Amino acid sequence: MTMKTPVLLTPILAALLLAGCGQNNSPASSGASATPGGPRIVEITAGDTMKYSLTTIEASPGERLDVVLTNIGTIPKEVMGHDWVLLQAGSDATAFANAAATAKDTDYIPPSLKGQIIAQIGLLGPRKSDDVTFTAPTAPGEYPFLCTFPAHFLAGMHGVLVVK
Repeated sequence: MTMKTPVLLTPILAALLLAGCGQNNSPASSGASATPGGPRIVEITAGDTMKYSLTTIEASPGERLDVVLTNIGTIPKEVMGHDWVLLQAGSDATAFANAAATAKDTDYIPPSLKGQIIAQIGLLGPRKSDDVTFTAPTAPGEYPFLCTFPAHFLAGMHGVLVVK
């Protein structure tokens, strides 16, 4: 019986090893889709320096995008939370940020300006990540995005989605 054990284990171990050598299907940070025809993944980090890792995103009209925001900071959410809010073209991002500063009860999204939002990722604490999938506008133009946490916009935490 001891002689049969290695003979039986050899095919099982070989199968396990081959199964472990499969292709890694996790999306690449280069913007590759997770599935053919799926949305393009755009990864953005934000940290305690109040800056996004990307300030410009280029998209084709009507392109599907999945924006992934990761807060790589260490300071608690109540003091240094980060979100990502994409606004309509022509929106006044400064006015939106100023109104957001007084909207703590709604996670710094001013209810009176919600109609300007195309897509958003809610407020994240340290080491948290979230995403939003949306279709880029069909009209070419520049669509501002920002962090609505108080003073983050003023510190430079904003950017633009360029549709062309």
